[in-house]
Amino acid sequence: MDEITRIQRGLEKVRRVQEPLEEARRAQEAIRQVREAQPLREVQEAIQGAQEALRQVREAQQPLREVQEALREAREAQQPLREVQEALREAREAVEAVRVGYLGRSGQLTKVKRSISTLPVEQRKEVGSVANRTSRDLEEAINARASELAAIEREERLRAEAVDVTLPGAPYPKGSLHPSLRIIDEVVDFFVGLGYRVAEGPEVETDYYNFTALNIPPGHPARGMQDTFFLDEGLVLRTHTSPVQIRTMLSQEPPVYVVCPGRTYRRDSDPTHTPMFNQIEGLAVDKGLTLGHLKGTLAAMARHVFGEDVKVRLRPSYFQFVEPGVELDVSCFRCGGIDPNCKVCRGAGWIEMLGAGMVDPEVLTEVGYDPEEYTGFAFGMGPDRMAMVRYGIPDLRLFFEGDLRFLRQF
Repeated sequence: MDEITRIQRGLEKVRRVQEPLEEARRAQEAIRQVREAQPLREVQEAIQGAQEALRQVREAQQPLREVQEALREAREAQQPLREVQEALREAREAVEAVRVGYLGRSGQLTKVKRSISTLPVEQRKEVGSVANRTSRDLEEAINARASELAAIEREERLRAEAVDVTLPGAPYPKGSLHPSLRIIDEVVDFFVGLGYRVAEGPEVETDYYNFTALNIPPGHPARGMQDTFFLDEGLVLRTHTSPVQIRTMLSQEPPVYVVCPGRTYRRDSDPTHTPMFNQIEGLAVDKGLTLGHLKGTLAAMARHVFGEDVKVRLRPSYFQFVEPGVELDVSCFRCGGIDPNCKVCRGAGWIEMLGAGMVDPEVLTEVGYDPEEYTGFAFGMGPDRMAMVRYGIPDLRLFFEGDLRFLRQF
C-alpha cells in the first residue's frame, strides 16, 4: 500500500511539473491561432480595398481639378480688365461725391447761394457772382472728368473685346439639293431641252379637274384606286398632277407640249408610299403622234437619267385616261440583269419606272380638241421612287423626315 502511495505521489509531482509546460504550449497555440485568424486578414484586405478606392477617387477628381485650374487661369486672364473696371467705378464714385458735396441740395455751394439773402446788400452781388462762377467751373470740371472716364472705359472695353480681323472667318455650311429635287431637275431639264414648257397648277383641286375631266366620272371604280384626301365643298388634295394637263388644254389650242412637276397627296403610308409625294407628268398633243413617239421620248429620258446603256420595254397596263395604257420598265443600270442577288432589281433585270399611254379620245373631246385630227400621249413618274432606285434608298419616308444626317449624303 505504501508502495502504491509513493508511485501515485510521484506521478502527481510529474503532472505538476508538466502542467506549466502544457500551459505554455496552449498559449503558443493560441498566439498562432490569433496570428492566423481570418478576421485579421479580412481587416487587412478591407484596408487595402479602401486604399485602392481612395486612389480611384483621387484619379476621378483629376478632371475636376483640371477644370478648376482652367477656370482659375481664365479668371486671372480677365483680372486686368476687372481691375480697370474697379478703378473706373471708384473714380466715378469720387466724381459723384464731389458733385453731391458741392452742388447737391445740401452741398456747400448750394448753402452759400441760399445764405446770400441774409448778407448785407453791398455784399450780395460779390458773393453771388463768386458762387455762380465757382458752380459753373465745378460743373464743367465734373463733366469733363466724367467724359474722360467714359472714354477710358470705352477704350478698355474695345481692347478687351478686340477681334483679330486677320483670322479666317467661320465657314458657312454649304447646302445640297434634295435627292428627289435632283431627279426632278434632271427630268425637267431634259424635256425643256426637247421644247416642252413647264406647267403648274393648284394642289387643292376640284373634283372635276382631278377626276371627271380625266374620264373618271362619279362612282367609277378607278376612284377607289386612289386613296383621296377629301376637303369641304367638293375640293380634294390632288392625287396626281394630271389636272394640270386638263387646265393647260382648256387654256390653249394644240399643239401642246408640257411637263408638270409638283406635289401630290394620297392616304397611304409605308416604306414605299407616303401621304405626300412628288410627281412629274408630261403631255404632248399634236397631229400624227403615235405610241412609237411615246416610246422614243421615254427611252431618251431614261438614258438621260440612268445612263446611255439603259434599255426600255413597254408592258400593257390600264389607266382610265389613256388608251392604250402601258408601263415602262428600264433595264437594271446596276447589274445589267445578270446578278440574281442585285438589290436594285432583285434579280429580275428590269425596274418598273412609270405609267404612260395615248390620251383617251374622251379626254380630248372633254377639253374641246378634235380626236380625229389630234392625238397625244401622256406619262407620269415618281421622282422619289426614281431616286430610291438610283441611290439605293430602302425607305421612301426618309425623303420627307428632314433628317440632316440623311440629307448630307447627297
